[in-house]
Amino acid sequence: MKLVNGMESGEKTKKAIETLRTNEVRWVHSTFIDIRGLMQDMIIPARDYIEGSAFISGIGFDGSSIRGFKSIEESDMIFMPDPGTLAIIPWTQEKNQKSAIVLGDVYEAYGGNEPSEVDPRGYVAKRAIKSAEEMGYKGYFAPELEYFIFSSIDPTKLVWDLWVSPKGGEGDSWGAPRVVPQSPEISAGSYTLRPKEAYYRPPPEDTTIEYRNEVSSILEDYFGFKIEKHHHEVATAGQIEIDFRFGPLLDTADKALYYKFVAKNVAKKYGLIATFMPKPVYLDNASGMHVHASIWKGKTNVMYDENDEYAELSQTGRYFVGGLLEHAKALTAVCCPTISSYKRLVPGFEAPIYIMWSRRNRSALARIPLYYKGTEHASQKRVEYRGVDPSCNPYLAFSCLLKAGLDGIKKKIDPGDPVDEDVYKLSPERRKALGIKELPTTLKDALDEMKSDEVIHQTLGSHIFDAFIEYKTNDWNQYCLYVTPWEIMKYIDY
Repeated sequence: MKLVNGMESGEKTKKAIETLRTNEVRWVHSTFIDIRGLMQDMIIPARDYIEGSAFISGIGFDGSSIRGFKSIEESDMIFMPDPGTLAIIPWTQEKNQKSAIVLGDVYEAYGGNEPSEVDPRGYVAKRAIKSAEEMGYKGYFAPELEYFIFSSIDPTKLVWDLWVSPKGGEGDSWGAPRVVPQSPEISAGSYTLRPKEAYYRPPPEDTTIEYRNEVSSILEDYFGFKIEKHHHEVATAGQIEIDFRFGPLLDTADKALYYKFVAKNVAKKYGLIATFMPKPVYLDNASGMHVHASIWKGKTNVMYDENDEYAELSQTGRYFVGGLLEHAKALTAVCCPTISSYKRLVPGFEAPIYIMWSRRNRSALARIPLYYKGTEHASQKRVEYRGVDPSCNPYLAFSCLLKAGLDGIKKKIDPGDPVDEDVYKLSPERRKALGIKELPTTLKDALDEMKSDEVIHQTLGSHIFDAFIEYKTNDWNQYCLYVTPWEIMKYIDY
């Protein structure tokens, strides 16, 4: 019997069935992910899992209706649930409504015995893990998912933006109309959290604590997370972050998906809207998803070297960073995949735009955290790659980051000298002298870089690589054609 994550698949299936039975679950959300990173959900009677063959034979569905999957003439596909991901949904406990959720892979119909090339989880992520294993490594990841919660969002209602200026004071010389999402801090009639000054604020200024506590508790009690901390983020309008402990690539990507699922559903309970859109608020900080990555051989973190005086970073770790920087421009298309992403990647809002590495330095694209020193902290040695945001597909993003880093190890790519200066304050001449290049500034530029990157192509496979570029290019074309309220205000009197 095949081993799955250290436990025989039959044992995991038996445990999942027992969980469904003892909790009297009626419905199972049977979920997978499309190329965009959005959860796709079929509600299946629990009896099909308990008494039927759902865990053995899977569940058929129409792949032509899923973004990036199949054309209509080859639409039949199979969802294969992963019993190890089963979790009870605590907010559906009414009689006859008790529900659970399970993640899974996508297979070809009619006898396919391997995950389909359309599947970000079963095909891309598992192949990346296998590539690392063939080199003797295992990748561990920990994403910092930032997001906003709003009490309302109405894109049909625009106001003149007279509150926030480019420098954070009162009045906006641009006079631009914008959509104003109402944050709990504003709508609750509490203290005003000024733009870019809300980081780590306590109550009563921070009104999101009860919400964050509930999300964190559910993630720990029902979804197997180990929460490390949660807090208000920098932006004024309800921006928050909940951090959880690192884990293997697949497990962490699964947790990122469940994190969004819980965050959005608990927000609904509070009459709020949770959004992982990178830049929903004009001239305030955007949401990133800094990804911490380390590589291990067995129980040894090979990124750690106690003899390195700079950051206790091994030569292998340096090569891994070199690979990330070498592929940074192409990685940006996968890690920052929306139009909104590039309104985050600008100077002045703590987002990375320059390709460089450093220790401690949060203006660097690749940062080596330096909180502690000594062999007792070897397990925490890692690189924090800051060029990712929460609109990405975590299976694709983590896989491409892993393969880019492994490419650095294979080819012994030197990341160059670290830059321990605030890169935002460097002159163009100084940046040029240091050889610091820039990330793409638009989705189109990022896609152009992605098209010529063989490592990204190989990681995603030809089907997802082509489908991703086609879908995102269509996004870019739609955006270019759309006439915005800003343009009407700016040019209507010409």
